[in-house]
Amino acid sequence: MSMNIDPGSLRTSKRDWLKMAVEILVTGGIDQVKVQVIARNLGVSRSSFYWFFKSRQDLLDQLLAHWQNVNTRSLVERAERPADSACRGVLNVFECWVNEELFDPRLDIAVRDWARRSAKVRKVVDEGDTLRMNALTEMFKRQGYPEEEAFIRARVLYFMQIGYYSLEIDEPMETRLSYLASYLRCFTGLEPTQQEINDFHAFLKNGTSTPAQ
Repeated sequence: MSMNIDPGSLRTSKRDWLKMAVEILVTGGIDQVKVQVIARNLGVSRSSFYWFFKSRQDLLDQLLAHWQNVNTRSLVERAERPADSACRGVLNVFECWVNEELFDPRLDIAVRDWARRSAKVRKVVDEGDTLRMNALTEMFKRQGYPEEEAFIRARVLYFMQIGYYSLEIDEPMETRLSYLASYLRCFTGLEPTQQEINDFHAFLKNGTSTPAQ
């Protein structure tokens, strides 16, 4: 028995549809994340969508899952990474701030905007923020900070960066890096070593982290 296969399903993949949905969410907002709009941008018929997703709601659910898997998971994983100093722990998290493959700031802001219009999405975002904050708090606690101080330092670190994205501050990477030691002093109360600074610059160059000693 033969099957009628939509040519569009052969030219695209589920990843293509999801990637385009993310781009449309970021540039046009949740109202523009529609099957017809995505299909038009991919240059295929809308019927091929149903080879990969059950419905538009299925796509939206997977968009949220993508946000969690990219942004929240990356931040939590780096906060949980072993570190031989508080400065190195913070630098592990900084990897998310300088590599959009680890943490997509445009996606984060777009999902937060979506959450203002959906109680369901708001709940998912709140849960994601809690996971991130808990991981950052535990990171500081492992470095010996008292519980309340660890919590406050985590809030300062996290809220500053989310605010940085929300305000759409346009700052060259060179300028941001020139403040690196000062940021570390503010976030940890400690003086970073030159080796820690050098290792972070090496990550920027090579994309490879230096493990804790």
